[in-house]
Amino acid sequence: MELHVNDILTRVTRYNLIRNGRMIYIDVHKRIQGKLAGEYIAVPNLVNIVAKAEHQGAGDTEETALSDCLKKIKGLNLEDLFPAMVPPAGRQPAKEEKPDQPDQN
Repeated sequence: MELHVNDILTRVTRYNLIRNGRMIYIDVHKRIQGKLAGEYIAVPNLVNIVAKAEHQGAGDTEETALSDCLKKIKGLNLEDLFPAMVPPAGRQPAKEEKPDQPDQN
C-alpha cells in the first residue's frame, strides 16, 4: 500500500448502542498500518464527535476491545462520554436577540 509513514489506516466494524432511548455508535478499528493503543480500539462516537479517551477500549481482538469499552462506559449517561461543546476558535456562541425597541425620541 502506498501510504505516508505516519498514516494510520484501520478497518472499521460499527456497533450501535441504544441507552435510555438514545443511540451512539461504537466503532471498533482493526489496525492495518500505524500506531494505535492496541491491535483493536473501540471508540464511542456521534459520527463527528469522538468520546473522551478514558471511555475508549483497546485489546488484541475485536471482542476484547469492545468489552473493554463497554466496561468503561457501564452506568454512565451517554452525554458524559463526550467532550463539552466548545465554539470553534474565533467564534462566539450565539446570543439571544432582543426584539427591536421603539425609539424614545
